[in-house]
Amino acid sequence: MNKKDRPLYQISIVAEMLGIHPQTIRLYEREGFIKPKRRMGNVRLFSQDDVERIEMILRLTRDLGINLAGVEVIFGMREKMEQMQKQMEEMMKKMMEQVKQEFQKELIEREKELKYPLVKSGRIIKIKIDKG
Repeated sequence: MNKKDRPLYQISIVAEMLGIHPQTIRLYEREGFIKPKRRMGNVRLFSQDDVERIEMILRLTRDLGINLAGVEVIFGMREKMEQMQKQMEEMMKKMMEQVKQEFQKELIEREKELKYPLVKSGRIIKIKIDKG
């Protein structure tokens, strides 16, 4: 667990930090936008990631006038883009590994060529040199 997803804040603290009513946060939880951790007594604990996600919801709804259905679509597209990014990074790692292996093979072949004559002949050719 990294520092940003460690549960830290109770719902009243998050509501105060963001200037919203705790019911708004509960609504976002019911809609599936956030998933706070729970501790004994079923107390919600929110991480910094949760707070940032709520801030993004507020920016989308307040500043841009997007409704919650639109927020859901945006979050879905964002998750798909992140998955695609990860897939592309994995593909690039595989491709780079393949290029590295091919380069190493080529390097080994070139080293072999340098150690041995480039042209091999099974015949001996005698050359007569005239001293005259």
